[in-house]
Amino acid sequence: MGSHAMIKKYVILGGGTAGWMTAAAFARFLHAESVQIVLIESDAIGTVGVGEATIPHIRAFNDMLGIEESDFMQAVNATYKLGIRFSGWGSSDSDYYHPFGDHGFPIKGVGFHHYWLGAKNAGADIAPFDSYSMANVLAREKKFTYPSSDPDDVLSTFSYAYHIDATAYAKFLRSYSEGRVTRIEGEVVSVAKNTETGFIESLTLVSGECIEGDLFIDCSGFRSRLLGQELDVKFQSWKKWLPCDSALAVPTEGNLLKQPYTHSSAKKAGWCWKIPLQHRIGNGHVFSSDFTSRADALDELKNNLSGEMKKDPISIRFEAGVREKTWEKNCIAVGLACGFLEPLESTSIYLIEVAILKILELLPTDTKDCLLEEKEFNRQMENEYLKVRDFIILHYALNQRPEDFWKYCANMPLPDTLQEKIDVFKATAQIVEYDAGLFMPPSWLAVYLGQGLFPVNIDSRLTPKSIQEAMALLKEMPAHLNHIVSQIETQKQKIDSRPPVSRMSLYGVRR
Repeated sequence: MGSHAMIKKYVILGGGTAGWMTAAAFARFLHAESVQIVLIESDAIGTVGVGEATIPHIRAFNDMLGIEESDFMQAVNATYKLGIRFSGWGSSDSDYYHPFGDHGFPIKGVGFHHYWLGAKNAGADIAPFDSYSMANVLAREKKFTYPSSDPDDVLSTFSYAYHIDATAYAKFLRSYSEGRVTRIEGEVVSVAKNTETGFIESLTLVSGECIEGDLFIDCSGFRSRLLGQELDVKFQSWKKWLPCDSALAVPTEGNLLKQPYTHSSAKKAGWCWKIPLQHRIGNGHVFSSDFTSRADALDELKNNLSGEMKKDPISIRFEAGVREKTWEKNCIAVGLACGFLEPLESTSIYLIEVAILKILELLPTDTKDCLLEEKEFNRQMENEYLKVRDFIILHYALNQRPEDFWKYCANMPLPDTLQEKIDVFKATAQIVEYDAGLFMPPSWLAVYLGQGLFPVNIDSRLTPKSIQEAMALLKEMPAHLNHIVSQIETQKQKIDSRPPVSRMSLYGVRR
């Protein structure tokens, strides 16, 4: 990365999760003596602060910062998350889990799901596909344990994430960054740009204070104050594939400590989420205003609540899509300022993390000569967003529900990249592998098979005889997993009895 001779001052616009995750990572990795990091945020501008479910990458991010899990969980009222339960997403009465982990294991070099499909196609009475995943069995039985480090132990076949209070996480990272990051309270009223290059030179606040900088990180949320408004980077809409454009969110009393998973249930014109924290339950309804009214959507949300509402529901309007570039001139957008995808697969914090890591990997020494870095960053971020987009569309495309909204989704033309993957799976039961990106084959299998896409053709290496030989394993494995899980404590016991987890981080540092 060089010595950053030319970049002396980093200016982050916006707090919230995106702003403080960026600030914390910069505080940890940029050399204190040579650079200045400033974060501008306004208490008057609220953060979205809804996305409270995460995926396992957050553990690596916290570890990279040297944050202890016990400190983190206490600060953000976290519970453990082993995956997502999807109710009503295939047919109206379907119910399956998307786990952080594998289903079964390959047998003689052939993927486990081919044996399962072979047995199913032969009419055998076998358990649902998600009964073969340790993460799913734990989640269903409301148990939790840490994964084993022994690769021969079935308890090594899963991972975990957390449900968190995102606002508390931002506060936690703010205190982590104190002393290294200068926080300035204020709202931007104008932006000065270089007349020749168009680069941003300074931001002027309501107070009249002028903040100069070399590299600007736009974490201003949906407003995209710098990348969108000032640098005029256009927004590409994905609404034709992801027609939901509204959400209602409300916290309720109580907790679902027993539930180590996020619950997503399909409704008439969208879906409801339920996220258990230690001190409350996060609830929401994502819907399409073209197919239902706000009043009906609110009723749908209220019917899905457990516990009393702690405040009035907040309304959020959005459009799925992404800016044509994430990095333009000397401005890089992180989080909602560069794009939005609905929280169906809990990817918003992941997309923030990945942007921050790629900034650190590609950080130029000189903002005036960074076209290569800019181009590579934009390529990688576009790749990440497209892959998450396709995976979210998949859930809608494979539904068999009767309502108008769902019929639209089942019949809409799909992006070529996704259509090809579905066609290949339908024809051969093979999963088209990505060259990079977030969702691995177990994720695709969970949705394909969970929502009822069962290919007839399977791997040609399997014969009726080899399927018959695997039948005993297919019959015994769910009972074996259930037996192991029966001896594990519940998530509630785990959280109540949790000792301070004092693992040294990957970097061997503690702050």
